[in-house]
Amino acid sequence: MEPVHKAVIPAAGFGTRFLPATKALPKEMLPIVDKPAIQYIVEEAIASGIDSIIIVTGRNKRAIEDHFDRSAELEIELKEKGKQEQLRLIQEISEMVDVQYVRQKVPHGLGDAIYCARNFVGDEPFAVLLGDDIVYNPQRPALRQLLDAYERSGRSVIGVQEVPRTQVSRYGIVAAGQAEGRLYTVRDLVEKPSPEEAPSQLAIMGRYVLTPHLFDVLERTTPDAGGEIQLTDALRLLAEDEMLYAYYFEGRRYDIGDKLGYLQATVEFALRHPELSAPFAQYLQELVQQLNDAGEYAAS
Repeated sequence: MEPVHKAVIPAAGFGTRFLPATKALPKEMLPIVDKPAIQYIVEEAIASGIDSIIIVTGRNKRAIEDHFDRSAELEIELKEKGKQEQLRLIQEISEMVDVQYVRQKVPHGLGDAIYCARNFVGDEPFAVLLGDDIVYNPQRPALRQLLDAYERSGRSVIGVQEVPRTQVSRYGIVAAGQAEGRLYTVRDLVEKPSPEEAPSQLAIMGRYVLTPHLFDVLERTTPDAGGEIQLTDALRLLAEDEMLYAYYFEGRRYDIGDKLGYLQATVEFALRHPELSAPFAQYLQELVQQLNDAGEYAAS
C-alpha cells in the first residue's frame, strides 16, 4: 500500500470569533504559550511521519509563510548577541519540513479549500489537519493513529471523539456501523444536527486520511445554502463510492477556534511547559484562593 507522505492544512478562514485580535493577525498565528497555534499542527504532522505539507491560505495570511521561512536579519541579531538557544529554535522552525502554500482566493468552504491542494497532492492518499484543532498526545500523535488505521484498512479514515449530546449541533456527526476496536465503519454523516436528530455522539474532530478520489467527489459536491462546499457533504458522497471509516483517536483535543477552548489550551500547555509549570501552577492556586476569599469566584 502506498504510504502517506503529504498533508494539507486549511488556514484560509477569517477567524471572526477572535476579532479584533484577528483583524490583521491570522488566527492560526495566535500564540499558545510560546508557539503559534499552527506550529503545534505542523509538529504533529511531522511526528506522524509526514514530510511534505501544503498550507491553504487566504488574504492577510502572509505571517504564516514568514513564520516557517528563514529570517536572516533575526538570525544575525541573535548570533551577534550570543543568544544561541533562541537562534536554534528559529532555525529549526524553517528546517523542520517542506512547506508549500496555495491560496483559496474566495472563501467557499472547507471542501473548496482542500480542493485547492489537488495539484500538490496529485494521485496519492493524503492527510488533512484542521488548524482549529490541537490534539495533545506525546506518545502517539492523533494523525499517526489515523495513518495506522488507514494502512490496515486501505480506506479513507476520519478522526472522531465522543462529545456530550448537548454539543452535537457544533460538529459533523458520524452514524457509525460495525466496530473493530476503535475503528468504525461509517454509514452516514450529518452536519451539525440537533441533539434529537443526531445519529450518535461521535463528532468529527479535524483529522483525516483520505484517498485522492475525494477530489473527484468534491467536483460534484453541491454548494450549501451559503454557497460553500462542505467537506462533510463530500465525505457522504465518498462513502457511496468506497468504504469510509471513522477512528476514535486518543488524545486531549482543544478547539482553539473557540475562545474557551483557546484559553484551556493556553493554560494546560503552560502547565506542561518545563520552565513555567511549577510557578504557573502556584499562581493559579493562589489566584483561585484569593478569588474564593473575596467571594468573587464560585464553581458552578
